Amino acid sequence: MKKLTALSAALALATVTMAATAPALAAPETYVLDGTHTFPRFSYNHLGYSTQLSRFNKTTGKIMLDREAKTGAVDIVIDTRSVDTGYATFDDHIQGEDFLDTAQYPTATFKSSKVVFEGDQPVKVEGNLTLKGVTQPVTLTVTSFQAMPHPMLKKDAIGADAHTVVQRSAFKAGKYAPNVSDEVRIDIAVEAIKE
Repeated sequence: MKKLTALSAALALATVTMAATAPALAAPETYVLDGTHTFPRFSYNHLGYSTQLSRFNKTTGKIMLDREAKTGAVDIVIDTRSVDTGYATFDDHIQGEDFLDTAQYPTATFKSSKVVFEGDQPVKVEGNLTLKGVTQPVTLTVTSFQAMPHPMLKKDAIGADAHTVVQRSAFKAGKYAPNVSDEVRIDIAVEAIKE
């Protein structure tokens, strides 16, 4: 009985010692999008003449990262009424029923299903894009990522550039294809501040 008690005490002491010396695991961190530095852009070929580039001016959302566990989640809401082509007439045209139909669908969303890491860096974000009431799987390729204290806000922050390509006809917005390209590239520049 004394041997059993001594063994139990030794095991308890070893457990306490290991817990005290083990490195603390990083907890998931949540970042809120900075709407003044987060802009989804989209580009497409116009009649074979040029590549047109437009953007959305209002985007909200959150990003969760656990870099120790190499997991994350991205949840983004784009106000499609904030589309900015650089020309008010085209803004109205793109918000019409043939394209974004913002009267019925004032937002587009992206919700991740998986964040893929290489080493300490996220390199892909798999998820679902919902636009004009249609949900399609997309993969964002992350071309740059930075995590560091924000020099002006004095808070932890992250930033990234990512892109994907979609077929607009898959979202019931294919009018004038293929003269105006069905293929649309979406680029997003993201900055987010830790909660």
